[in-house]
Amino acid sequence: MSGELYQEQADIETASEEYASRFSGPVGDYFLDVQTRIILALLKDHGGASVLDVGGGHAQLAVPLVKEGFKVTVTGSDDLCRSRLDRMLPADSFSYQTCDSLHLPYADQQFNVVVAVRLLPHVGQWQSLIAEMCRVAESTVILDYPDRRSVNILYSLLFDMKKKMEGNTRTFSMFSRSELGMEFSRNTFMQPVFKPEFFMPMVIHRKLKLPALSSGMEFFCRMMGLTRFLGSPILLRSDRTGQAGGM
Repeated sequence: MSGELYQEQADIETASEEYASRFSGPVGDYFLDVQTRIILALLKDHGGASVLDVGGGHAQLAVPLVKEGFKVTVTGSDDLCRSRLDRMLPADSFSYQTCDSLHLPYADQQFNVVVAVRLLPHVGQWQSLIAEMCRVAESTVILDYPDRRSVNILYSLLFDMKKKMEGNTRTFSMFSRSELGMEFSRNTFMQPVFKPEFFMPMVIHRKLKLPALSSGMEFFCRMMGLTRFLGSPILLRSDRTGQAGGM
């Protein structure tokens, strides 16, 4: 463990092997493939850019970004958050910094792109997290979140059932597109582009254990327009005001 305890340490759990087990097996590969394809599409105009992956010890982004030639720096709130990265990537292929995600030790606009997945819904001071990501991003911020405008509207009623089905789920905050858009605007960033990942709850896909069936179901939902309006989680991209948009 690192000697200093930071106020926000939500990423310690997501960097753990227990959390990684939620994305193991064929269904987990399917989830990560969908996430990776959307993120790489959102970054298609940033080839070879410097990317800061905040709270990215889970390695869900660092691994594909390094493979695609991005210059990747990952932060974690404890030294142990780099364990999966060290196992999955060559030592010289990325940089790692233990630090406070709410007070990033970087200069303004130091990185071309700043990303974070599996983090925002678990951070209490989420406005501060977005502000810091925007501060150190030269042009683009990408993050994911669970949207209220989805089956998540039943979250409070279904959480106990979800926990029984999944076993290792945890509580999370939900957001609306409008409140996140306003938060980015406060930080001189433009209205985000929103890219929903799935229409069906991820717990359903986990229980089906049939990624081909899940893929077919989600393809149908996308073609029907259900995912666009009611999908979750959502990956969003916002660009600094005055920068050219990417999507």
